[in-house]
Amino acid sequence: MKLKGHHIILLLIMVGMLAGGICGWAFGEKMLAVKFLGDLFLNSLMMMIVPLIVASMITGVASLGDIRRLGRTGLVTVGYYFVTTGVAAAIGLCLANLIKPGAGVTPVAHELPSMVGEKTYTVVDVIVNMIPKNVFEAAAETNVLPLIVVALVFGGILTTLGEKGQPVIKFFAGVNAAVMKLVYLVMMFAPVGVFALVATKLGAAGGGEAFWGELFKLGKYAATVLTGLALHAFIVLPLLLFFIARRNPFKYAFNLLTPFATAFSTASSAATLPMTMRAVEKRNKVSNEAASFVLPLGATINMDGTALYEAVAALFIAQAYGIELTAVQQLVILLTATLAAVGAAAIPEAGLVTMVIVLTSVGLPVEGIGAILAIDWFLDRCRTTVNVWGDSVGAAVVDRLEVSRRATRDEVEEY
Repeated sequence: MKLKGHHIILLLIMVGMLAGGICGWAFGEKMLAVKFLGDLFLNSLMMMIVPLIVASMITGVASLGDIRRLGRTGLVTVGYYFVTTGVAAAIGLCLANLIKPGAGVTPVAHELPSMVGEKTYTVVDVIVNMIPKNVFEAAAETNVLPLIVVALVFGGILTTLGEKGQPVIKFFAGVNAAVMKLVYLVMMFAPVGVFALVATKLGAAGGGEAFWGELFKLGKYAATVLTGLALHAFIVLPLLLFFIARRNPFKYAFNLLTPFATAFSTASSAATLPMTMRAVEKRNKVSNEAASFVLPLGATINMDGTALYEAVAALFIAQAYGIELTAVQQLVILLTATLAAVGAAAIPEAGLVTMVIVLTSVGLPVEGIGAILAIDWFLDRCRTTVNVWGDSVGAAVVDRLEVSRRATRDEVEEY
């Protein structure tokens, strides 16, 4: 069987990831010499985020036509994201209560990352930050949530201008198409970039021996998080995909292997967004109307893996410090983890920042974050991959419920 171009790229990415893991494991900090290759790849992806989000959101809203349809589609999308995020957090709480990963663990003091201590974030801060003081400053800082809000409003207004708005809509449609072409060029470099990112991250952690030692110390905690992520990724989301979106979960997931590999290597759902959009539209045949609206929004507010991890981590810290949490306090953790995940920036280790919200909501010591830092970089990659999977499933669900309702029978059968 002759391999197609995207199959070859996927194969090379998998080889690059495996080679990066082996080299990082064996050579440790020596692999930091290739860090610049990973930075080049990550920068190339991050470079496309702002134009892609702005252009895709505006064209996505414009393609919906009637502004009232936007409200309907938006409610379905946000409803799906909140429900799946809440389910993920509930899974994390149940497993943490069952396995008790923090029991018998002695908290060790570590220096917290500077980003954790810079500011105490609250859910109110997340809401206020949705409206930027300066949209260009938000773009320069890749502050995605306010950009999405502005793009949604701007796109909605364009639909009310009639012929006057059409040239602007066509302009952004052209920008969106150009960025997607650029994504294909970046994919040519992806195998090398993935190799460098995996190798340098494992090398910076001290190589295989150091990583294995830390993983062994926090084995129950890591196992709890990974088990929860597996349950959500292999049971909850496929069931939604099969019963609501009427899609074959195996085929749908296979077509997303390239975004999954990118998500694991970059630990950023935002950086993965260009590849996710390409795979969902081109390979899984989700309509551009659904993908261009749902995926950018999902990369910002849909953090299933992050919510699950924060719920497990909060109970782990409570158990390590010998703090008994009541059912009401655990319900607060469930709600706060769901809301905090919405405000988590789609960048590496942003979950550590929103973790502060979860811990302070029930009076747990923020210093407990230091106990999980040693392997957080690895779990961050796992939960980001689940985040991307959740976004992709959401696109298919919304496509089925809202967009495909208006499609012809021939378009539906084309899948």
